Amino acid sequence: MDYIKHLRSMVGSEKVIMVVAGAFVFDADGKLLLQQRTDNAQWGLPGGFMELGENITDAARREVQEETGLHLEQLELFGIYSGPEYDKTFANGDQVSLVQVLFTCKQFSGKLVTSNIESLKNEYFHLHSLPGNIFTEHRVFIEDLLTKQSRPIVK
Repeated sequence: MDYIKHLRSMVGSEKVIMVVAGAFVFDADGKLLLQQRTDNAQWGLPGGFMELGENITDAARREVQEETGLHLEQLELFGIYSGPEYDKTFANGDQVSLVQVLFTCKQFSGKLVTSNIESLKNEYFHLHSLPGNIFTEHRVFIEDLLTKQSRPIVK
């Protein structure tokens, strides 16, 4: 049984703190990798929930690999986002208070998977020509990337 299912078996839909790890992955030309999600067809950063027994960088690497096929190498902390503005209720009623940890990565190996069960598409974009339908919950991360604030960002 995975961690989330196990946790939900004990607490039901009550609000719990969940840690999310993801990454801004840049190719050699400085283009940003985005994932078009299967759940809402919006573009966002690859990433997902941390599992028991993982550290945060392992979680980011695993999630990005599962969604894109890429194996991330050196990661640099981009930011940590938490607080009530990151609380969420899923369609099934499960409530979470998210702590989201994002990294940047410019070194990776593997072949980009163009689509899979979690991704309608995985594609690189120039920062000045990002798609319009950015995943609502990732807009703040993209905006922070584009403003070139000092990093790491802690909110």
